Amino acid sequence: MLSFAFAATAINYLNRQTLSVMAPVLLQKFHISATGYSHIVFAFMLAYTFMNGVSGRLLDRLGTRVGYALTIAFWSGAEILSALSMGLLSLGIFQFLLGVGEAGNYPAGVKLITEWFPPEERSQASGIFNSGASIGAILAPPLLAWIMLASGWRTAFVVIGLLGFLWLAGWLAIYREPRVAAGKDYRADRLPLKTVLRSRFLWQFTLSKVFSDPVWYFYIFWFPQYLKVAHSFTLREIGETAWIPFFTATIGNLAGGAVFSVLLRAGAKAATARRIAILIFSILMVGSVFVGQINNAAGCIALISIATFGYSGALANLLAIPGDVFPKGAVASIWGFASMGSGIGGMIFSLATGWLVDHYSYQPVFILFGVIPLLSAWIVWTLPRKAEPAHLLPQTPVG
Repeated sequence: MLSFAFAATAINYLNRQTLSVMAPVLLQKFHISATGYSHIVFAFMLAYTFMNGVSGRLLDRLGTRVGYALTIAFWSGAEILSALSMGLLSLGIFQFLLGVGEAGNYPAGVKLITEWFPPEERSQASGIFNSGASIGAILAPPLLAWIMLASGWRTAFVVIGLLGFLWLAGWLAIYREPRVAAGKDYRADRLPLKTVLRSRFLWQFTLSKVFSDPVWYFYIFWFPQYLKVAHSFTLREIGETAWIPFFTATIGNLAGGAVFSVLLRAGAKAATARRIAILIFSILMVGSVFVGQINNAAGCIALISIATFGYSGALANLLAIPGDVFPKGAVASIWGFASMGSGIGGMIFSLATGWLVDHYSYQPVFILFGVIPLLSAWIVWTLPRKAEPAHLLPQTPVG
């Protein structure tokens, strides 16, 4: 069943990367500035943020099978509609709709992992699930560049959107909730909303994502455009090289679970091992502060690749933390709410990126995204090791 979450996440990022890879062409075609592009990204993040607060709760109510199906059908439809874009406004509207649908992917994937895997296997499973993001991002530059050069950018939106409906057919035919086999309905563990909102863990975990996920959003949405502006890359050259940082991110996903396992075997408790792993991988992201000082494209791509490796390694462990603390029936709600912090950070830092690029350069942007992961790691390190109020939870925390 993990393969479904992996494939959905890969398709999710193919959809998300479509605009990013097309940006060098679309910004020129529609005469859109970096600030204007940041507004399009903001539209996506606005919908993504709002729906993260809703989608998790809906998934806990509907169950993984129905909830996952609805979210991927919605975002795939929005991707196909994007082929009708005529300028900044329409691109922003369709990206907003894409954000509405895509917000459900991570709450659904985290819920699936929590239902199907024991605590000691969740970091590894989370790494595999999240590596779908890197695979999608790896495939996007060469695939989209090829489609665009062969048939145009409108065709690219349609082709990528159709992939989601292929996934949907297989999902509905095969997937069943684990309660069917195990005789247990995990929705029975669902917590009242007021209980979830009273947890200090929830608010602190959400704050950590304000400063962690914007790093990934920057590379996802801005990297191809950076290659064009800073290094004069053509669309073909972007297709040939823009996948590299996302390949190292795939390795980082697997490394995140491996480092956690090593720490666990060394005697660390699960909660401590996850925090140590997150700190180690966050330090690797600091190297991006030097990107703006290097003129060589290969050197810049290398530093960015190390940063994406670090981000994915940290995220593999971050994904598993809510499942260590909260019952299975509440995990999607916790992750969905926390992902609102991800979206808020994404909106703020996206607007900041557009303004900095238009008024200065990419150099202060890379410094910014090299520093904030350390702040996120510190917040994670101080997270409560159990949920509050503890007496209301039907599950014993791990580690």
